[in-house]
Amino acid sequence: MTTAATDAESSGAHPRFAEALREMGLAEVTGRIRRFPEATRTAAEAAAAIGCELSQICKSLVFAADGAPVLVLMDGASRVDVERVRQELGAGKVTRAKADIVRETTGYAIGGVPPFGHRTRTRVLADRSLLDHDLVWAAAGTPYTVFPMEPKTLIAHAGGTLVDVRERTP
Repeated sequence: MTTAATDAESSGAHPRFAEALREMGLAEVTGRIRRFPEATRTAAEAAAAIGCELSQICKSLVFAADGAPVLVLMDGASRVDVERVRQELGAGKVTRAKADIVRETTGYAIGGVPPFGHRTRTRVLADRSLLDHDLVWAAAGTPYTVFPMEPKTLIAHAGGTLVDVRERTP
């Protein structure tokens, strides 16, 4: 049996994320992680590297709701409507979390935050738009690695609540 460190080395995944996959019974996902020589820290970079639609990228975005971190999973082609997040959470104020809060909360840097396997357990909102695809791609803990997963499975492992929080186009 391989260790999480060996899994991480061979896949390019962040060791914390490789360990989380193993602990969640998802070790087989490690074999599907793809590492790219160029950064995939933005949804557009990731989609271009993978060769998929922008909306097939699952962004993991951290916000602060009345000071408490909350993770929002959003398709790569959409933007989060902060007011809708605020309403969904019943919060007084929701803002985008600063980079240090993202790293402190998740254990990962912006551009590599996976949808689960975080340092701290947070509330997770998953936009319904992710369900428009059979497969989505998400960060594997670094700005150079991604993994594919069926959206319902990804949302379930993230402990996400399905919501509609994307910006509407006029």
